Amino acid sequence: MSDLRETVRDRYAAAARSVGPEAAAVDWDSDAPCCSPADGCGVKYYDAEERGQLPEEAVLASLGCGNPTLVADLHEGETVLDLGSGGGIDVLLSAKRVGPTGTAYGLDMTDEMLELARANAAKAGATNVEFLKGYIEDVPLPDGSVDVIISNCVINLSTDKPAVIAEMHRVLRPGGRLSISDVVAADELSPAERAERGSYVGCIAGALSFDEYRSQLELVGFVDISIEPTHVEVNQMYGAIVRARKV
Repeated sequence: MSDLRETVRDRYAAAARSVGPEAAAVDWDSDAPCCSPADGCGVKYYDAEERGQLPEEAVLASLGCGNPTLVADLHEGETVLDLGSGGGIDVLLSAKRVGPTGTAYGLDMTDEMLELARANAAKAGATNVEFLKGYIEDVPLPDGSVDVIISNCVINLSTDKPAVIAEMHRVLRPGGRLSISDVVAADELSPAERAERGSYVGCIAGALSFDEYRSQLELVGFVDISIEPTHVEVNQMYGAIVRARKV
């Protein structure tokens, strides 16, 4: 599993380098991330007005399968955590919504993405953001310190999803909520059938099914769970919005 994590890290480091200040061309293969910056497929989930308020590099580095900030219903003064924050697009958008009395954290394991995100925050003049290095399976924040958790097509990449879900529950305050974009598989698909449809680092093979996602959220105590498909990624696998609340 550690080899798989390093493969994911390498691919997303390459993605960061492809849009950074010294951008390098990358020959994306079949194990590319969910989408490559060259494809611009993550950008389509953000409207032109909000894209125009951000540094170009933050927009180009968007590799997700949705726009969690669109449905997160963020409020002034809240603390938001983005798991797998990449180039920082969702952190910067969240920072605008929670305002100067709120805080937006981004967590990423990839040095190149963290460097890019911090540069993007400086360009945007965002003073209420902080980018943390670490793993989504072991979040470097105290218990009950976050109001909202967002994530954009990252949880499917974890090799220990029960640990990620337990960590989300731990760091949320009572009443805190999730608003996550992720890839989710039809319940009838076996893990082998998911792997036939795409690679792990391509956000396909590692996806949970709808029932698996719901069961794991329920297991740690989340309530008001909804998993709503928004579009088809590949046959019987969907981009979806996952919502839940901590009691």
